[in-house]
Amino acid sequence: MAKDFNQVEENKIEDRVVAINRVTKVVKGGRRMRFAALVVVGDKNGRVGFGTGKAAEVPAAINKAIEDGKKNMISLPLAGSTIPHEVIGKFNGGCVMLKPAKVGSGVAAGGPVRAVVELAGISDITSKSLGSNTPINMVRATIKGLSELKDPKDVAQLRGKSVQELLS
Repeated sequence: MAKDFNQVEENKIEDRVVAINRVTKVVKGGRRMRFAALVVVGDKNGRVGFGTGKAAEVPAAINKAIEDGKKNMISLPLAGSTIPHEVIGKFNGGCVMLKPAKVGSGVAAGGPVRAVVELAGISDITSKSLGSNTPINMVRATIKGLSELKDPKDVAQLRGKSVQELLS
């Protein structure tokens, strides 16, 4: 029974290839080509992750990255169709600012950040890349920022207030 549930969960998870990089290793006999893939996976319902894979062929690298992404998924609190509060995610040179947006404003994010927030199920958000625009660092910074989000219920409980008092 549990096996069927996992298969249903697997079917709901979507993936998006963010970057494919050709890597060359120079050896005695010449150059050895390999491909590195960066893939973002998510269920569009508050769970998102990313993975990397490397192989001699592009499809094999993508498959490895998808499996890695499924293992590294995180859950995040959503406030309707946006995030509960502003957050800045930093990873190495990558720095991404994420701000909640009003309903209907859409996803104002570019490239790798857009892939992460769309697969997380966030449909209204504003973002700005403040540092490096390397795809892997931007994805890692976005995931780190999203993982630092706090649920309004938990914050209200810590402060001894109601959620309405906190949000007003």
